[in-house]
Amino acid sequence: MRIIGLDFGQKTIGVAVSDPLGLTAQGITTIRRKNFRYDLEEVKKIFDEYNAELIVIGLPKNMNGTIGPSGEMAQDFGKRLVELFNPKIEFWDERLTTVAAHRAMLEADLSRNKRKKIVDKIAAIFILQGYLDRLASNN
Repeated sequence: MRIIGLDFGQKTIGVAVSDPLGLTAQGITTIRRKNFRYDLEEVKKIFDEYNAELIVIGLPKNMNGTIGPSGEMAQDFGKRLVELFNPKIEFWDERLTTVAAHRAMLEADLSRNKRKKIVDKIAAIFILQGYLDRLASNN
């Protein structure tokens, strides 16, 4: 069972995919956003290419647990994906995933320029891996 993980941002969408057993997440691409139609079609292509069963979208929440404008945009994107091709969607609390992604890249000694190019893909890995780890611990 393949699962797609998305880090939905204002300018880009980081994308990760699980291995066929649903144990590990690998970053695959960063979609440079153009407009909703393009963004939705790009996600659908990846979903179809990997024959995925589920999309996990990072849900940005405020530190107090409330959902702000970024979270509402992510929820709207999920709703539009359902309207386009009806995938199963789950949201994952992504608080601090971008911070964790930056920390991991700093520890790997990546240049600022390289970090900027892959931070969303790394954040998508953290989102999806968190979801996969929860699934594994529930079984």
